[in-house]
Amino acid sequence: MTVESEQDSFSELQIDVLIPAFNEENAVGKVIAAIPSFARNIVVVNNNSNDNTRKVASEAGAIVLDEPQKGYGKACLKGMEYLNDLETAPEIVVFLDADYSDYPEEMHQLIQVLVAGNYDMVIGSRARGNKEKGSMTFPQVFGNWLATWLMRRMFSAEFTDLGPFRAIRWNELKQLEMQDQDYGWTIEMQIKAVKLGLRYTEVPVNYRQRIGVSKVSGTIHGVVGAGYKILWTLWKYR
Repeated sequence: MTVESEQDSFSELQIDVLIPAFNEENAVGKVIAAIPSFARNIVVVNNNSNDNTRKVASEAGAIVLDEPQKGYGKACLKGMEYLNDLETAPEIVVFLDADYSDYPEEMHQLIQVLVAGNYDMVIGSRARGNKEKGSMTFPQVFGNWLATWLMRRMFSAEFTDLGPFRAIRWNELKQLEMQDQDYGWTIEMQIKAVKLGLRYTEVPVNYRQRIGVSKVSGTIHGVVGAGYKILWTLWKYR
């Protein structure tokens, strides 16, 4: 099956994309443009941006929601509330960052594995893919290694990354009863998936230098805050 025919088959599924965005006016339009046509809804959650993120995302064709309270998890929860209120619920939700560091066109790989392998969740692993030089800082690389090592020791979880690029079935996502409102969102999802016995796997994804400065790895406050929250989340769900 060719990539084109494979993607055509995905059009029969209800696949929605959720993108939290904080001050990503230079990147979010590129992200939206690169998302495969099989996506039904592209939902960008404008997370208290003070630039033109909302305008750019809207002009690129996305559904734009406003979440005035900052927080990655807070923005994701806002997007989930919107999807939950749709007349026809999604079957699959894809989470994607707005900074253009991921390759949205690789989305078909996550969906193909999810569907063909009958998985509930697929994580795009940057650790297993090709990373552009400088795309991940040392704190990011070390933090991912430490967090996944601890998850393996504490929960027998087989992950190599906390990558934000991920696909999950909607009904299973709701079962997780996600709560985290900031840095702990991705690891909470992965820990809860393991504890609830969801079927999960990883696929290698490529990664490039983001457009603009990272709100997490680009500041000392972000690095410390994310590190603390990840460790706290591991302890909370142990």
